[in-house]
Amino acid sequence: MTNLEVGFAGLGVVIGLIALRVPIGVALLSVSFVGIWIVAGERAAWGLLRSIPYSFAANWTLSSVPMFLLMGFVCYHAGITKGLFKAARLPGGLAVAAVFGAAGFAAVTGSSVACAAAMGRIAVPEMMRYRYDASLATGTVASAGTIGALIPPSILLIIYGLFAQVPISHLFLGGFGAGLLTLFGYVLIIMVRAKLNPKLAPPLEETPSLGERVRVLKETWPVVLLIIGVMGGLISGLFTATEAGGVGAALAVLIGLMKRTLTFEGFKNSLLETIVTSAAIFFISIGASMLTRFLAFSGAGEFFTKFIIGLGLDTTVLLTGVTIIYLALGMFLEPIGAMLLTLPVLLPIIQAADMNLVWFGVILVKFLEIGMITPPVGLNVFVIKGVVGNLASTTTIFRGILWFLVADLVMVVIMMAFPDIILFLPNLMSR
Repeated sequence: MTNLEVGFAGLGVVIGLIALRVPIGVALLSVSFVGIWIVAGERAAWGLLRSIPYSFAANWTLSSVPMFLLMGFVCYHAGITKGLFKAARLPGGLAVAAVFGAAGFAAVTGSSVACAAAMGRIAVPEMMRYRYDASLATGTVASAGTIGALIPPSILLIIYGLFAQVPISHLFLGGFGAGLLTLFGYVLIIMVRAKLNPKLAPPLEETPSLGERVRVLKETWPVVLLIIGVMGGLISGLFTATEAGGVGAALAVLIGLMKRTLTFEGFKNSLLETIVTSAAIFFISIGASMLTRFLAFSGAGEFFTKFIIGLGLDTTVLLTGVTIIYLALGMFLEPIGAMLLTLPVLLPIIQAADMNLVWFGVILVKFLEIGMITPPVGLNVFVIKGVVGNLASTTTIFRGILWFLVADLVMVVIMMAFPDIILFLPNLMSR
């Protein structure tokens, strides 16, 4: 076999192992190690296995990942985000409030799954109590959870920035624009559906008193403080994305102690969940780094780049192909795995096509988040099912997300047609 054939065979084996439910990190690392051994020899394989895990994990930028994760887990265990849904529902419908609540929660977690799980526990039972249609209630929360990976801080954007070598702060600001567009797109879908069919979302009969409004708004000050602390520091240039993670985690712990809601058990669980999640992310990322080296040694990566660019495809056709790839992968893979499996192949193509890497990174994360609600394996759908139990079937939740899927595809087209929706804030920061 030629080196190029070994590269293609390795990619095929990786895909086959993932299809057999082998953990993505194990599949990437093992196949890349064996492939490098075949192509470059035993010493090169062992040398890279020794050096890549350290050189990757020792990257200063990556220290922001466990910090932002810790911030999110502390907020959850300390109940800092509990007032979000109540505060958001005061002016309008519960489904619209769930979307705004999810956006607020996203700003302190950066995790789509955590966002969906937390808002599912709070918002779905409340909507069902007010006789909301089960598909609307569950579909809204499952879809709104995807905002968690767009509105900063975003773990996916951090990892993409590390691989693409673009500033994390610029990606965060670009994600903010895409996140706001997604938020208002979802709100518009809910309002139109509720207007056309009032039975889906019956209007609330009671009006919250002024006292309740004030009390609920008081519960949201910790989230506001965190958002101002993290985003304000980033936009002003006071600190980097890595420092923002540390500041956010420290603020979350301090607020939890001040409110006396962060117990020792809660803090210990936050640390354990941060360690486990960080380890899983790092392991997959190290496997992806090995795959990049394997593709470089075999020549498969360069072959793909030259082949695609040689076709002379315009940007629209190329992006359409990328869209189809990620929508297909999103049906079966979780976002980090899908991103790291494809970046070694796609990133050189995107660079050769002279696309803006900040813009593409945000679009990529949007694709991945659409995959979180795409049948048959939309992860957020199963998270909501696990949270709500017998209140709704999996089929009901999937039926509820269809309208949001259509909205997502429309918003992707808008972001492609008007790149400044993503690039306005990053460009403003660069001046």
